[in-house]
Amino acid sequence: MNRKTMLLSLLCLGMTMTAQNASDSTDVFYKHLRLNELTVTGVTGQTRLRDMAAPVSVVTPRELRATTGTNIIDAISHQPGLAQLTTGNGISKPIIRGLGYNRVLVVSDGVRQEGQQWGDEHGLEIDDQAVSSVEILKGPASLMYGSDAMAGVLILHSASLPAEGEVVGNVSTSYQTNSGLFDYSLHLAGHQKSFVWSARYSEKMAHEYKAPIDGYVPGTQMHERAGSLLLGLEQHWGHSHLKWDCFHLTPSMAEGERDPLTGELEHEYDLKTYHKQLPFQQVKHYKATWDNLLRLGSNSTLKAILAYQQNRRQEFEDTPQEPELYFRLHTATYDVRYQLSTLNSQFSTGISGMYQESENLAEESLIPAYRLFDIGGYATAQRTLDRWTVSGGLRLDNRHIQHYGNFSGLTGSIGTVWHAVTADCHTLNLRLNLARGFRAPNMSELGSDGVHEGTLRYEIGNPDLKSEYSWQADLGADYQGHVFSAQVSLFLNRIENYIFSRRIDQVVDPDYRTFSYTQGDAVLKGFEVSADFHPIHRLHFGNSFSFVDARQLHQQEDTRYLPMTPAPRWTSDLKYEITHKGQVFNNAYVAVGLDCFPTQNHYYKAYDTETRTPSYTLFNANAGTDLYVNGRKWAEVYLTAQNIFNRAYQSHLSRLKYSDVNAVTGHQGVYNPGRNIVLKVVVPFTLTE
Repeated sequence: MNRKTMLLSLLCLGMTMTAQNASDSTDVFYKHLRLNELTVTGVTGQTRLRDMAAPVSVVTPRELRATTGTNIIDAISHQPGLAQLTTGNGISKPIIRGLGYNRVLVVSDGVRQEGQQWGDEHGLEIDDQAVSSVEILKGPASLMYGSDAMAGVLILHSASLPAEGEVVGNVSTSYQTNSGLFDYSLHLAGHQKSFVWSARYSEKMAHEYKAPIDGYVPGTQMHERAGSLLLGLEQHWGHSHLKWDCFHLTPSMAEGERDPLTGELEHEYDLKTYHKQLPFQQVKHYKATWDNLLRLGSNSTLKAILAYQQNRRQEFEDTPQEPELYFRLHTATYDVRYQLSTLNSQFSTGISGMYQESENLAEESLIPAYRLFDIGGYATAQRTLDRWTVSGGLRLDNRHIQHYGNFSGLTGSIGTVWHAVTADCHTLNLRLNLARGFRAPNMSELGSDGVHEGTLRYEIGNPDLKSEYSWQADLGADYQGHVFSAQVSLFLNRIENYIFSRRIDQVVDPDYRTFSYTQGDAVLKGFEVSADFHPIHRLHFGNSFSFVDARQLHQQEDTRYLPMTPAPRWTSDLKYEITHKGQVFNNAYVAVGLDCFPTQNHYYKAYDTETRTPSYTLFNANAGTDLYVNGRKWAEVYLTAQNIFNRAYQSHLSRLKYSDVNAVTGHQGVYNPGRNIVLKVVVPFTLTE
């Protein structure tokens, strides 16, 4: 090995890569090649990953099945640049590069998910068992979605429909020791004579989770049920699918009470129970989607997706019969787009938007009832010239909110990818992208006025808020070779009128801290670096490091840093693959890893809005295999151990970190879950030969 090769190998050991939770029988090099052939819903619709100027991560079906989580955001939160804001057990909100809430758009089956995403304790109303793969678009580079996609887009895909003549399905189940979480999911799909169908039912339940210092944490149990049905036609001219989704979630609401062995309870409370106990939420989400694709010749399509969603969110504080808060949100969305693809270019144009109506059906109201109408049009293009791929586009949006007027924004992006090296054994791509983002303020920011039980605070809106605008620059590179692969992504995001909530020195309700919305100019900058060292076929050493610095401009020390900024994160994973074709155990692997979070000293200090978060490191282990009998796969089995050493810690993005002081231990706030052992089994089957 010459000096240059040695230095390059050492550099890759110091770089970082996403910890892979699953593997298949081939090495990482060929895996990356396959990812380069995937299509993603990016600037111009269906685009190869290698041609995307903006940063995109893909979580494959195999990786997702092998990953452990209490919801879909928890399951993918280890991806570089992605974090989660948590409130108790099973409630997570995505944070992309330091931005969350309505700045992250979630798209499921081509439809933007619209619930009550403005709230800290309002998770995604999506069945994680029904998600087959995930695309993570970082930054305001996707022009197909308009306002609310300033930080990026999470695109959730269901499993592909079977081929003609097939009827397939699977049964999956898992158990987690920390909270006694048990789930199962049944799925069946078929394709017969141009008629396609798919049906799924899932259920999940958990009692209170256990933390090393607090013991079992009251108010963290949950019960979830979900179902879906798809009927459709697949023809040479295209397809037409009609799908119904139903999601019910009943999470209790943690308010800082403790296990009587480690703290004090204000009232009698049954611990380790799967039944709801006051206070709790009742969340119901219904969605109907009509997805149509018309092929216009060999290289163009017309796609139209119409959807209706109804979200019902109730909060019960004193009695399980009458809710203190009851929001009912109606959302109708539309998306019509034309796409033209040739050998070296793509063009897309379309129109999309939504109509919303929100009702308050309880005596109390946190935000006023409102109506909203949103419309936007866009055009994008992509062109490949030799080793260069150039892409860009423009979009114009207008959003009208009843009683608050119009919010308009012109957005766009332009970027390029240089395929510097395209040899069989090595590939090197360099990327540059510049994007303009826009977000209108939501109703919580404009008009909230009341106690928000789930966040333990009184919230006051600001009707004078202006729209947010951003300029983001991305610079990246990725390299794949036989021995190692590496990726680097740098970003700089300048946001005008950044909206955030801060604690104020005003007492409205003596039992709650008071928060108010304000805005100012901000700059977010950071990077994600990843690498995988692959010295032999079966051994992988992967690492990743993510960092974001989020500051408000022209401020003093105590108001300099933006609230809810994720701490830096280093993940490391050492995995050994055990592949035996034709044997009982195939695609087997064992892995050990760690998640290290350095001290977060960058926080919003004014009025004790936030506090410093000490560093912590969590050690994990996992293993998995396919089980074969007579050459046929009968099951996939995964075993995971999280936080092996039962480390006591508080995530900087945990809302329970700011609950009351434990009178017994003297610690501020509730701690995150301790050691957790997870067993997951997936049994696929085919009813046709």
